[in-house]
Amino acid sequence: MTTPISPAAAAAGSLVDEAEHGRVDHPAGGRHDRRGGARVDPVYYWFLVPTLALFTLAITVPAVLGIFYSFTDFIGFGEWQFIGLTNYIAVFSDPAILASYGFTFGFAIVTVLLVNAIAFLLAVGLTSRIRLKAPLRAIFVIPMVISGIIIAYVFNFLFSNSLPSLGADAGIPWLSESILANPDLAWLAIVIVAAWQSIPATLLIYIAGLLSIPGEVYEAADIDGAGAARRLWSVTLPLVAGYVVINMIIGFKNYLNVYDVIVGLTNGGPGTATRSIAMTIFTGFTGGDYAYQMANATIFFVIAVTISVLQLRLTRGKAAIR
Repeated sequence: MTTPISPAAAAAGSLVDEAEHGRVDHPAGGRHDRRGGARVDPVYYWFLVPTLALFTLAITVPAVLGIFYSFTDFIGFGEWQFIGLTNYIAVFSDPAILASYGFTFGFAIVTVLLVNAIAFLLAVGLTSRIRLKAPLRAIFVIPMVISGIIIAYVFNFLFSNSLPSLGADAGIPWLSESILANPDLAWLAIVIVAAWQSIPATLLIYIAGLLSIPGEVYEAADIDGAGAARRLWSVTLPLVAGYVVINMIIGFKNYLNVYDVIVGLTNGGPGTATRSIAMTIFTGFTGGDYAYQMANATIFFVIAVTISVLQLRLTRGKAAIR
């Protein structure tokens, strides 16, 4: 007498048979062999290989060649000789390069503090119970979609023509002169323009953080008698601490690469008062200091990587980000 085989037993037998031949269908799709993971669909390689090839040719190869040439006296063309660490030693003793690092880091610190303070306060206002919240949010993000160089040229006209004319007509001496022509104050114009352009992106991150806070937390604070300032300091800030860290570190890293705003506003002047690291490197490339500025770029690259690693360590596992 033949015993009937249930569908489950038949399926199990089929799996056993395929396992014995080294392949099994995975419930989620794809096929597995008995020695390893899922077989990769060939279509993945059609997307991966061209991307890796382009990245290697456009980024990796030029970077490796640049680091190599930083140990030579190469000027960008012609013959060259290997000179070891001479360029690196010269970078650390060059007053112009050290001044560009000082300006860039000082600018980044001031700007990141100003941007985060303003963006956080705006986010608090735009998530409160006020009218026209949606239109106001749309208006505040407009600077984010405008090119930085265009913004810089517009503000250049304002600082160089409109404000001095207004100051002269109003009889205000300190406003009658362009701030861009003052070596001691030109950096303030760069901070203002960079902050005006950067606030929207930072604002959106803070709005996302504030909207993730449960309303029950504020209800409990109200029951305890906490005022608006107390709620902001003891409830809101601790719960968005992860967002603050992210904005601070990402902003600082981005401001270290400032270039287009400076080109449109001061072009590094007056003199070299507002010359950033990026501008110093690019200027050297076209001025016959290719190998020397590649050494400077390599040092700057190490600093950027260090900041990126710090960012990953500080933002990993933040409970405030859900």
